[in-house]
Amino acid sequence: MWRRACPALAALAVLLGIAGCGIPTASAQAPQSAGKSPSAIARMVCTPKAAREIAQVVGAKAAVTAPTWADSLYACAYRYSKGTMVLSVKELSSWTQTFAYFDQLARTLHRTAPIGEFGQGAFSVRNGSVVVRKDWKVLLVDTSGLRGNIGSPPNPPSQVAINVAGVILGCWTGD
Repeated sequence: MWRRACPALAALAVLLGIAGCGIPTASAQAPQSAGKSPSAIARMVCTPKAAREIAQVVGAKAAVTAPTWADSLYACAYRYSKGTMVLSVKELSSWTQTFAYFDQLARTLHRTAPIGEFGQGAFSVRNGSVVVRKDWKVLLVDTSGLRGNIGSPPNPPSQVAINVAGVILGCWTGD
């Protein structure tokens, strides 16, 4: 379990639960279908507040590009001095679509290991990036564009991906 393997990440999750990310807390509800525009939860990954919280856990500030929205995929890039990390959220409209997309990413990105206790399913991939499924959304923290360790203290891209996924999941309190 990741909590045993990474006590610092467990502490981070507790802090994030206290800090919040500007997304209103929602009561339990059914997942929302993808729409013509991105949901508040998808848009959250590119907000200045999320960028500040990510900078705290990464230990480095990034310039965040303007987000894009195409084919129900919301994305932006975090540009660091040592490369670029891309955050994207794919919004889907059913469990069948969500599982199919999640499984497709596992195949095309070369899944290496599951990550326990993240969302409703998560895995790392060969290049160190992380994919997380939560309701009818799939988050990809793509760190393949980072070169070397990032931040202070220095972290390899694979640890950056896990830390950033933890920040985002700490913010996703509703759908």
